[in-house]
Amino acid sequence: MADNVHELRPKPADTEKITINLGYVDLGHVDLMVQEGFYSNRTDFIRTAIRNQLERHADVVKQSTVRKNLDLGLRTYSRGDLEAARRAGEMLHINVLGLASIAQDVTPELARATIASVSVLGALHASPAVKAALADRTR
Repeated sequence: MADNVHELRPKPADTEKITINLGYVDLGHVDLMVQEGFYSNRTDFIRTAIRNQLERHADVVKQSTVRKNLDLGLRTYSRGDLEAARRAGEMLHINVLGLASIAQDVTPELARATIASVSVLGALHASPAVKAALADRTR
């Protein structure tokens, strides 16, 4: 029965895996906080620490987001979006804080014809061919 199930639209990941290096003493402190029950695991501790720092600097982040004219959150660019831009003679400037996603059916040629620049603070999901085609336009 599982062979009959087909995913119509793949769900984008809502997290990005990162690797950090911690000194042994800092790691020991994290493990102690977990062992004492303050956090469920190391990841919970690290996520909480990051959220606390983001909250602490929320005003600066908000001002920078406005100043740099960034789209906040998830921004998806479909083949239809890019074809409409091409018909209108427009070039897109992708400025995203979060996740920018270029649809898998977008060709490298269409991407180059319609995307003038790409600046993503977070993650960019696109086919390897589209990423390569936009490499010289990506900051």
